[in-house]
Amino acid sequence: MATQITGRPIVILGGGLAGGNAAATLRDEGFPGPVVLISREPGVPFGRPPLSKTYLRSEESLDGWYVRPAGWYADHDVELRSGASVAAVDPAAHTVTLDSGEELGYQKVLIATGGRNRRLGVPGADLPGLHYLRTVAECDAIKREAVPGRRAVVVGSGFIGCEVTASLTQLGVHVTTVFPGQVPLETVLGDEVGAVVGAFHRANGVDLRSGEQVTAFEGTGRIEAVVTASGQRIPCDFAVAGIGIVPEVLNGLAVAQENGILADELCRTSAPDVYAAGDVANILHPLFGRIRVEHYNNAEKQGAAAARSMLGSTAPYDYLYTFWSDQYEHKIEYVGHVTKWDEFVIRGRLTEAKLIGFYLVGGVVRAAVGLDRGGDPELDLDGEMAACARLVAGRARPAPGVLADDRTDLWSLARR
Repeated sequence: MATQITGRPIVILGGGLAGGNAAATLRDEGFPGPVVLISREPGVPFGRPPLSKTYLRSEESLDGWYVRPAGWYADHDVELRSGASVAAVDPAAHTVTLDSGEELGYQKVLIATGGRNRRLGVPGADLPGLHYLRTVAECDAIKREAVPGRRAVVVGSGFIGCEVTASLTQLGVHVTTVFPGQVPLETVLGDEVGAVVGAFHRANGVDLRSGEQVTAFEGTGRIEAVVTASGQRIPCDFAVAGIGIVPEVLNGLAVAQENGILADELCRTSAPDVYAAGDVANILHPLFGRIRVEHYNNAEKQGAAAARSMLGSTAPYDYLYTFWSDQYEHKIEYVGHVTKWDEFVIRGRLTEAKLIGFYLVGGVVRAAVGLDRGGDPELDLDGEMAACARLVAGRARPAPGVLADDRTDLWSLARR
């Protein structure tokens, strides 16, 4: 692997999972030059999944989710600038300017700035008691509110909304969830699996208000109720909005952009020596085409891939996307990527809520979901979800009836 060495550092903008893994990979791959990691958040890079689950429920600290222990950065000559913000990047001059006015030269720069919470712009949205979740501080604020017997409204039923709903319910909070779709996770998993997830929440006492939009928050001094488009008024003690994120792109950054920063299969942007990874990167994937993914597994692996590309690797980033979600005692596993599909094939029974579902486009398996059945495709290498990953990677076209038949071993299809 060719490595360019100059007096200028490799600069990483963003101290999340992608940025932290990029810094670690540079050292793991033997890069001897200076590395500067600039992070708006305090502390060291870590994975965010516990913020909606075990950390929110005070069942786990974040120590096990650090990319590297706090002392690793100084021990490996990585200059970690926490709590610092970047004002501008000048690709022509190869400089980064901080909000403080300090200017840093770079030989290569990685944009791993992630995303920021999409916010509600309705009357009362500035009242205390409305929370968003992305940082440790935001999670800690929700934890302080989550007292047994209190009432919360969760806005949104994507993964963050569903996981926060489950965690608050497990903490003894009475939760009402308001969302525009007909079932939770409808746009990602489809209406059939979404209905099963909705049943999980109802079985745990959650009040699901589907097909609804929040039009206002009411209260004197802090939030006391949520008002919906149909005129429903839902009393509450606090609210959490999980309505997605938008890519955190620096103002005036002179690189091609569309739904994030456009990057090729090597994480290179349109500007020389400028790379992108993580939630902010809209990458050209060899299997799925142009795609921007916001999941933990992708940020971890794409940050490392970008670092290797900066060191001269020509291996394309072809990771087969996977993610998981824990809600109550249930686990969802997903492999592949698809936003629209022609056919959904179920192996197992919806009524038993234990199944594998296959998303087909033109007869090709593009993604699969496992519900309380599959196992992690990256850890359980002999499991059913690992076989599903092989089917997706191979653009397999098994007959739908064969996919649905539990008597047919999935590995027998994957190895064809």
